[in-house]
Amino acid sequence: MTSFNEKFENVLMVIAEKVDKNQYLTSIKSAFTIFMPFVIVGSFATLLNAVIASPKTGLAKWIPALEKTKTAFTALNFATMSFMTIPIIFLIAFHLAKHYKLPEYITGLLAIASYITVIPSVVTIKVDEITKTASGIPSSALGAQGLFIGMILAVIVVEIFRYLMKLKFLKIKMHESVPTQISTSFNTLLPILIVLCITSIFGNSFFQHTGLYINEYIYKIVQAPLEAIFQSPIGILSIVIFSQLFWFLGIHGGLVISPIRNPFIAAAVAANVAAVNAGQIPTQPVTYGFWMNYIVPGGAGMILSLIIAIFLFSKREDHKMIAKLGFLPGIFNISEPVVFGLPLVLNPTFAIPFIFNSAISCGIALFATKIGFLPCNTIDVPFGVPILLAPFIGHGWQGTIVQIICILVCVFTWAPFVLISNKQWKPETK
Repeated sequence: MTSFNEKFENVLMVIAEKVDKNQYLTSIKSAFTIFMPFVIVGSFATLLNAVIASPKTGLAKWIPALEKTKTAFTALNFATMSFMTIPIIFLIAFHLAKHYKLPEYITGLLAIASYITVIPSVVTIKVDEITKTASGIPSSALGAQGLFIGMILAVIVVEIFRYLMKLKFLKIKMHESVPTQISTSFNTLLPILIVLCITSIFGNSFFQHTGLYINEYIYKIVQAPLEAIFQSPIGILSIVIFSQLFWFLGIHGGLVISPIRNPFIAAAVAANVAAVNAGQIPTQPVTYGFWMNYIVPGGAGMILSLIIAIFLFSKREDHKMIAKLGFLPGIFNISEPVVFGLPLVLNPTFAIPFIFNSAISCGIALFATKIGFLPCNTIDVPFGVPILLAPFIGHGWQGTIVQIICILVCVFTWAPFVLISNKQWKPETK
């Protein structure tokens, strides 16, 4: 009879397989993976503003001419973070088109054009207590607040376009001598027209009946509540533990949950940057930088803490050898040498700390944020920046202190299980 553990493992394996094979989740994951460097660069624009352009904290305090660079850094931030919905829509549609063997670039552009048809095309401007309207797209529709409807619309548009492309009577046949690109353009002409008519009419009808544009409605009803849940202790801790369960099975948990996690962490850092630019205090704790610094420092499951615990408490030469090999990679948040070398995969001795330590560390950092000690970051440091330095760049000196506390606490949560493994070690395994 199959044990409960085996059934549970099978369920997780099925989930991981379905996530990996689902074309929508795979496209979303690929889109955010590709765009993540731009989010990080955009967050660094805030740092450059503070270090160079600010007359209070930057070099502009001594070199006034540098204050003029603020416009450039603001433009850099807008081009990456405050404009993220448009490239994300393109990338999702592009990858779906590649999966369905549709013309990738045309499909990506169609998804963007469809999104533009359902969002506001005017902005409200207040000048001298007089409210006026002008042609333009509100920044909220281009930035993180438009992510969810943009992602949903990209998927829907591709599916409609795929169906229309199967209808032969909609294709304009060209002579064989006509270049492929021109022939493709004419073949897609009528399907593009139909898709854009559908989205335009739908967007206009939605606004007429609700008084809200679809992006405003989805943000208010769907995205904002989900962001609040994700940023809550219960929400983020559940996702962290869920990720570690996959790691325990030998599956990269971060990749499994990334289609769910990445839109939220991108939106969070964008909201923090927007708050700082508006002279407010950022309030979204869980960002990419938070994840790297306080959920997986030294590797998912707090592997660097395990390495230190092995150095301090282990009597096993085999474990010490693996720890030595994994120490340097662990400083750069690479945990695979220990996860698969010790191994931790399907290892019942280390299962409890491996699954729950990242959640413990996350809880400590959330508490530090709650009491006002750890500031919410506006700078996401890329993967590979070593521990202690990464939280200093993202969160200041407080970030480094909190990371040290997290690592030390997890050393002692690993320690009892290292001692248990000592007792399990038999002389013949030397």
